[in-house]
Amino acid sequence: MTTTRMTTGQALVKFLDQQYVSFDGKVEKFITGYATIFGHGFVVGIGQALDANPGSLTVYMGKNEQGMAHMATGYAKQNNRRKIIACGSSIGPGAANMVTAAGTATVNNIPLLLFPSDSFSTRQPDPVLQQIEIPESLAYTTNDAFKAVCRYWDRVSRPEMLMTAVLNAMRVLTDPATAGAVCVAMPQDVQGEAWDFPDYFFQKRVHLIPRPIPVEEELQAAADLLKNSRKPLIVVGGGVRYSEAGETVENFSRRFHIPLGETQAGKSAVLSSFSLNLGGIGATGNLAANRLAVEADLILGIGTRFSDFTTASKSLFQKSNSKVVTINVSSFHAMKLDAQRVVGDAKIGVSGLGKILESSNYHSAWGDAPAQAKADWGREMQRLGKIAWAPGFTPEVSDRDPRSLDDFRRVASGDIAESTALTLIRELIPTDAIVVGASGSLPGDLQRMWETDCRYSYHMEYGYSCMGYEIAAALGAKLANPKQEVYALVGDGSYLMLHTELVTAIQEGVKINILLFDNAGFGCINNLQMSKGVGSLATEFRKRGPSGKLDGDLMFIDYAQSAAGYGAKTYSVRNLGELRQALIASLSDKTTTLIDIKTLPKTMTHGYDSWWHVGVAEITDSPKGQAAYQDKVEHLKQARQY
Repeated sequence: MTTTRMTTGQALVKFLDQQYVSFDGKVEKFITGYATIFGHGFVVGIGQALDANPGSLTVYMGKNEQGMAHMATGYAKQNNRRKIIACGSSIGPGAANMVTAAGTATVNNIPLLLFPSDSFSTRQPDPVLQQIEIPESLAYTTNDAFKAVCRYWDRVSRPEMLMTAVLNAMRVLTDPATAGAVCVAMPQDVQGEAWDFPDYFFQKRVHLIPRPIPVEEELQAAADLLKNSRKPLIVVGGGVRYSEAGETVENFSRRFHIPLGETQAGKSAVLSSFSLNLGGIGATGNLAANRLAVEADLILGIGTRFSDFTTASKSLFQKSNSKVVTINVSSFHAMKLDAQRVVGDAKIGVSGLGKILESSNYHSAWGDAPAQAKADWGREMQRLGKIAWAPGFTPEVSDRDPRSLDDFRRVASGDIAESTALTLIRELIPTDAIVVGASGSLPGDLQRMWETDCRYSYHMEYGYSCMGYEIAAALGAKLANPKQEVYALVGDGSYLMLHTELVTAIQEGVKINILLFDNAGFGCINNLQMSKGVGSLATEFRKRGPSGKLDGDLMFIDYAQSAAGYGAKTYSVRNLGELRQALIASLSDKTTTLIDIKTLPKTMTHGYDSWWHVGVAEITDSPKGQAAYQDKVEHLKQARQY
């Protein structure tokens, strides 16, 4: 056995550069880069290795550890999980900053590889700068916080431990059923220690991303349930996207006349123009999909984990005798809602189910109901796209501080309705543009209203709904698809929370477009609190008033001026005419752009026969709060109790 003596950091970088994946016979490089913010415990260990010989890995300089990890997550998602950027940090706060990003990746089943630095394995210099000391156990470090949010966790306390650690990391990252965040903690002294690594450790490795084949018994049982249903409904989840099964699902739906609704993760896997695609389903779904979901006697969930938003907190599928069938690579997700499960790849599973159904000449009994529902929603879409301010204007959401609209128009001079802005944006940006979102009211608007016939161009993180994901992930999506325009749709609250990777985009010479919807607060949560009988408490950007509460003057923030200071090309818009001009002009810009859209509060889409289970106060003096609690009680009577 031949060996090469090198440091642990050097061995790690050399190993990462030799990892490839194979999917449907196509071999691609799996790890293409390494994002980092160098700091103590890292810069002279793995940092030395990256400086001396990064191989073909591109080294990215993040601006916030959470942000750079979101960038890596966005990159992996946009590559349908077949390419990743590894991330490394210093010990302590640098590592802790990535915990939120790890949770985001794991919830969404996106591969994210993290190498947070750690305190000394020898413990001799302890406590070093940024080291946490827990008297109950000196084995704890900041990196133990990753255990709750990762699919695999390890610590390399000896150089020779690196081999099993990273091989297991590859196992988890490349398995569709286990993909998520992986944390391999790297003690700072071990990074620089040398060992005689066997040369075979550095050979090119091709990891097969499998298409698990369902067993015939499960397919047959699922087909039997479908054959006995009259009005089945398909729920298209993210697994359809990652399996690249969109066209297969369309053919299945068309052949058996089964309408479908889309989750946030599954949207754009199936074309919006497909006649049986009713659009978004659930708590942020539209009227068409939700109306038919209530009538359905069988739900066929394909690649979905059935989150509370998808099922409207298990209240959407109301028929007492309705059945649930699932196709999912994860047996854990496949068993949800007491389903008849088919564990396997979405594309293979749908094809196998279709072959069985064809032999029985199955056809649903929906008739023209899907077409009628889609037409009705189309008319509602037209209405939403024409909402405009005028004297006596009534917003879409009625629960509001009576001052909010007048104060906003006086301070910001904006008169753009959120739903109308989205309609104009869809009309003017390229048909293949990638839109990225995550939090606030925009995910609901987009799931209901966004239409695209470009597969995988809808990039929504709504498993964690992580504020601050949008701009960083847009950079990742742009790195994955450099020829397509990428738009981060972000609220002002989320922008304030994390936007610094726009500086990384400018540094890299990469253009992303930021559409910032400024309604002077956390509008989505303001809706929730006020609809449940809580006052407008600390959700509008108001100064502290004479009462001692945050009920004073509404703040005006010039986000365009802020971003211009970073070097972005910016536009300030207050009406539809200015928005039109900015969208058209920005298409010619070569650098990152930000359009600061002053958006009327409470003009987001809302409702559409959905419900969301939240912890409403059982005891309250508010009549609205009392009504909200009774509404919860009534909905729970309809919800599935699993």
